[in-house]
Amino acid sequence: MPIYNEEGNIPKLYERLNSVTAALAQRYDFEFVFVDDGSRDRSLELLLALREEDDRVSVYSFARNYGHQVAVTAGIDVADADAVIVMDSDLQDPPEVSLDLIARWETGVDVAYAQRRTREDGAFKRASAHGYYWMLSKLAHTEIPRNTGDFRLMDRRVVEELRRYPERNRFIRGLVAGIGFRQEAVLFDRDARHAGETGYPLRKMIKLASDGIIGFSSAPLRLISGVGVTLALLALVWTLFLIVARLVNPASVIDGWTYLAAAMFLLGGIQLMMLGVLGSYIGRIYEEVQGRPLYAFAVREAARRR
Repeated sequence: MPIYNEEGNIPKLYERLNSVTAALAQRYDFEFVFVDDGSRDRSLELLLALREEDDRVSVYSFARNYGHQVAVTAGIDVADADAVIVMDSDLQDPPEVSLDLIARWETGVDVAYAQRRTREDGAFKRASAHGYYWMLSKLAHTEIPRNTGDFRLMDRRVVEELRRYPERNRFIRGLVAGIGFRQEAVLFDRDARHAGETGYPLRKMIKLASDGIIGFSSAPLRLISGVGVTLALLALVWTLFLIVARLVNPASVIDGWTYLAAAMFLLGGIQLMMLGVLGSYIGRIYEEVQGRPLYAFAVREAARRR
């Protein structure tokens, strides 16, 4: 659970976590991993107090604010369990849904992700989220489920694979979707924020959205090249039209500026087309520098050595 200025939510969150895990206390051991992302309120103080009272609580605190996705990554890295559940700390992700995630995991599912059936958000947030996931589904080369966040359960095998992804601009829901394994949705109704202000203002939401598109699609690069080709073709057609008009009716063509405009469009289109070609190579370099694994093992049964 990433924490950023959540002092108003921590007591209620811990209370509900206790209630949820009590139902499975005879079957599983639980650990509550809190990653404080450089909070400026009393969040760390409250977490350390919980740590003194409950041996199941683990607290990690960053030296500064690194961001939500990095905090989630740190929690996944330090967790040592058969399964890991990631959820936000503002109680918009109801802890009670964890029981459904665990039940789905017990049927053999490797990733049980919570998919929002309804959400207590404003009209702008709902509309922008719908538009973003529609665009992402059209552009991304990895199928990323719509209406999902990072609220999910991951089996140990998936967690171990996810730890191999070193990139810095992270979009965890996309990384998990790209890993593979058996993944299924668990529908839930997303609640309103219990207390405090969101840690994802519009600026950070735009940054996360761009990470999702740029990290899982080269379509923007192809779009630049496509625009360049289109402009070059239009400029060529316009130039041919001017030549024909000059031959058929010389008085209809104003000397000088028409040919200059055609030349500008032609050169501009060619330049954009060349930039698109360069962008394609830069995109290839970018994908290589990310260092993502080429594959993920679903089964690891090596032959016995004699």
